[in-house]
Amino acid sequence: MNNRDETPKGAGFVLERSCQRDIFIPEHLPEEAIAFGQTAYEFVEREIMPRVDEFEAPETKIQTNIETMKKAGELGLLMLEVPERYGGLGLGLTATSYLSERVAQYGAFTVTLLCHTGIGTMPILYFGNEEQKQKYLPKLATGEWLAAYALTEANHGSDALGARTRAVLSEDGKHYILNGEKIWITNGGFADVFTVYAKVDGVHFTAFIVERSFPGVSTGPEEHKLGIKGSSTCSVILEDVHVPVENVLGKLGAGHKSALGVLDVGRYKLGIGVIGNCKRVMGISAAYANERHQFKKPISSFGMIRRKLADMASKVFAVESMAYRTAGMIEDAVHTLDEAAPDYAARCAKVFEEYNIECSILKVAGSETAAFVVDEAVQIHGGYGYMEEYEVARAYRDERINRIFEGTNEINRLLMPATLLKRSMTGRLPVMPQFMQLNKALQAGGAGLLDGFDGQPLEQLVKMAESARLLTLYAFGATLRKNMTNIQKPDFVMGVGEYYFEKLANMMMAVYAMDSSVKRAQKLLAERGEKAENAVALAKLACFEAMTTITTEYRTLVSGLAAGDSGVLDTLMDVANTLTYFAPIDVISLKDQVAAKVIDMERYYV
Repeated sequence: MNNRDETPKGAGFVLERSCQRDIFIPEHLPEEAIAFGQTAYEFVEREIMPRVDEFEAPETKIQTNIETMKKAGELGLLMLEVPERYGGLGLGLTATSYLSERVAQYGAFTVTLLCHTGIGTMPILYFGNEEQKQKYLPKLATGEWLAAYALTEANHGSDALGARTRAVLSEDGKHYILNGEKIWITNGGFADVFTVYAKVDGVHFTAFIVERSFPGVSTGPEEHKLGIKGSSTCSVILEDVHVPVENVLGKLGAGHKSALGVLDVGRYKLGIGVIGNCKRVMGISAAYANERHQFKKPISSFGMIRRKLADMASKVFAVESMAYRTAGMIEDAVHTLDEAAPDYAARCAKVFEEYNIECSILKVAGSETAAFVVDEAVQIHGGYGYMEEYEVARAYRDERINRIFEGTNEINRLLMPATLLKRSMTGRLPVMPQFMQLNKALQAGGAGLLDGFDGQPLEQLVKMAESARLLTLYAFGATLRKNMTNIQKPDFVMGVGEYYFEKLANMMMAVYAMDSSVKRAQKLLAERGEKAENAVALAKLACFEAMTTITTEYRTLVSGLAAGDSGVLDTLMDVANTLTYFAPIDVISLKDQVAAKVIDMERYYV
C-alpha cells in the first residue's frame, strides 16, 4: 500500500477542502490481492455458476453450500483477514475488498461467503478473548466450521437492542441458559457456530458464542425468499441451551459493542461486494446489446441503450472509488496499531467505528447502485430479461435484499447525519465551528470561498466538489441551528426530523462520491496521461449527477427550514446561488464516449 497523508478522521470529507488528501485507489492493489481475487473469480466460475440449480433446489441447497464453502476454505478464501497466529493470512482490508468484489458473481453464494467471513467470524476476532480466538478462529479460517450471526428477532429488526431472547445464570454458575428465537439467520441451516445476542436477566444485552452441537439448539425450516434462493435462511431456536460462561463474547451487558461494531464491517463488505456483481451484469448487458438486432442494427448502437450503459459505468465508478478509499483509510489506521497489544483486535473494531459514516454510505450507495444496474440490465434485455433462463432475471431478484440487509437504507440514512451531529456536539469533529466560519464568510459576500484551485489537475471538477461540500456543510449547520431545541428528542428525530436527515444523508453521500471520484481521476491522469481519458469522463459524469443531487436536496431541505417565510427562503437560496458551481460538462458526448468503451470491450472499463 502506498504511503499517504496522516490518516483522516471519519467523515473528514465534510470538513476538509475537496481533493486535497491522497487516497487509495483500486488501480494500486498489490499483486497478492489481485492473485487472490482472481482465484476467487475462477472458483466461482468453476464451482458455483454451473451449480446454481443445485444451490436453489430445496433438497440440495444445504449440502451444496457446505461443499462449496469447504472448497473455498481449502483455497484460502475464508482466511484472508484472520491473523496468521490463528491460522489465517492476516491480509489488509484492501486485499479482502478485492476478493469480496471478485467472489460476488452469484448473489446467493456471495451472501453465504461474506456472512461467514464478515459478521460470522469478525465478532470473535474483534471481541473474543484469547482462549476464544484460539478455539474458534483456526476452524473458521479453514472452513472446518462455518459461522452465522444471530441478532434479528420477530419484533425487533432495526431495533436490534430490544431483543427478547433471555439468558439466566445456572445455579452452579457454570452456564448461561438461553431461551428465545432468532429469525432470518443467514447460513442458519448449516452453520456450526453462532454469535447470539440475549439479555441476561432480561436486562443486560450480551453476546454469546453458541455451537450448533449444544443441546437445545435447533433451526426452523428454510424461508421461501424472493431472491438469493441459493443461500440458507432460517430461524434459530434456543430452548434451555446451556452455554458455558467462558463463551460470553466480550463483557456482560456490552453486547451492543459487537452487535453495532460488526454491522459496520458488514455494511462495508456489502457495499464493495455488490459492485462485483454490477460489473458482471454490465458485461452481460453489453454483450447482449451487441448481439441483439432490431431494425437491422445492434441495439448497442441506439442512443438510449448507450446512455444506460454509461450511467451504469459512472455509478459503479463512484461507488468503487468511495469503497477503496474507505478501505485504504481503515487499513492505514489499523497499521498504526500495535499488533502485540492484548486489545489489538478490539482497537481494530474501533477503527471501523471511526469510519461508520463511510461504511453506511457504501452500504446505501452500493445497494442502490446495484438496484439501478440490474433494473437497467433487465430493460436492455427487454422481454428476455423477464425470463428466468436469462441471468439478469435472477440478478434482479437477488439484488432486492441488499437495501434491507445490514440495517435498512432508511436506518443508515438516519445514522449518517445523526453520527455527524453527535460528533459535532461532543467536539469530536468541529462541524458547527466550521459552519459558523462559513456563515460569517457568506454574510461578508462569500468572496474567495471557491478560489484556490487554479492549476490543479481537473481544477473545475475540484471546484465543483468544493461547491458541493460547502453547500452540504451549510445545510447541516442551518438544520441544526433551526432545530437546536428538538434535534435530540426521539419524537422529532423519528418524525419530521427524518425528512431533514434523509436530505442531509443524500448530500453527504454525493459529496463523498464527488471527492473520491475526482481524486481517483487526478491520480490516474498523473500516472497515465491521455490513457486516463475514460477515468476522467467517468469522474465528470459522476460529479454532474452528484451535484444535481446536492442542489435538488438543498432546495428541498431549505423549503422546510424556511417554513413558508419568503424572506428566510430568499436568504437560504442566496447561499445556494453563491456556493453552487457546475463545471462545464458535455454530458451527452461523455456518455457516448463511456458507452463506446463498455460496448467495445463488453465489460466495465476505467
